[in-house]
Order: sequence, then structure tokens, then C-alpha cells
Amino acid sequence: MKVIINSKEQEISCKTVADLAQELGLPDSGVALAVNSEMIPRDNWQGKQLNENDDILIIKAASGG
Repeated sequence: MKVIINSKEQEISCKTVADLAQELGLPDSGVALAVNSEMIPRDNWQGKQLNENDDILIIKAASGG
């Protein structure tokens, strides 16, 4: 299915946010994720279904200043 990840259209095969995080190799901490402008708590990633044309924003924490 096609989704938009950080403003870029991508073809994915996963069904849930947790599957997407695994497919993209996201770290176990320091990552926030929103689907269609709704922040999804990490505890809910497994149950959050993805749909065609979802707009997904992935934010990775960075240290420094």
C-alpha cells in the first residue's frame, strides 16, 4: 500500500505502526510517530492499523545543542 512518510510517498507491506517501525529499523527509544497528525504512543503501535494514503511523521530525537 502507498503511504506518505515524512513527506515522501512510499510503498509498504506492513499493516501496523509496529510492523512499520520494524521494517524501517527504528530504534527502541527516542522516536515519536504520528499518523494523520495524531501522535501514537509507543504502547499503541501494535494495535494501530495503517491504511492506504496515511500521512506518517517520524521524529527521531537528537542530542546536542
